[in-house]
Amino acid sequence: MSLTIIDRNMTIVHLHPWGSLSKLGAEILEGGDVQAYGDATHGEPTDPINAGYFGTSKGTYRLVYPFSEQATILQGEVRITDESTGQSALFRAGDSWFVEKGTPTLWEVLSDGFTKHYLAFS
Repeated sequence: MSLTIIDRNMTIVHLHPWGSLSKLGAEILEGGDVQAYGDATHGEPTDPINAGYFGTSKGTYRLVYPFSEQATILQGEVRITDESTGQSALFRAGDSWFVEKGTPTLWEVLSDGFTKHYLAFS
């Protein structure tokens, strides 16, 4: 067993480049080739339960959630819209959300990039 401290100052420059967000299933709407960054704090992203840091460069994209997730923004500013209900919220450092697997979302990264820490499960 271990205790992992979540670094509230984590930014995408500290994370591993994961490549184009489109390769992870997102539809890029604005911002060119939006890049994804991440680093695991528990398990691997393909495990049924995993946690880690994740972030992207600035842009607007559509993503249907492939898992359920609780997340907290560490750096940056992002507006997320649940396209099934039209509910939209602006998230800044310290703000959190929970989203269910299969939810269609629209992401608008308003800052140069953002970083979150997440707990995901399928």
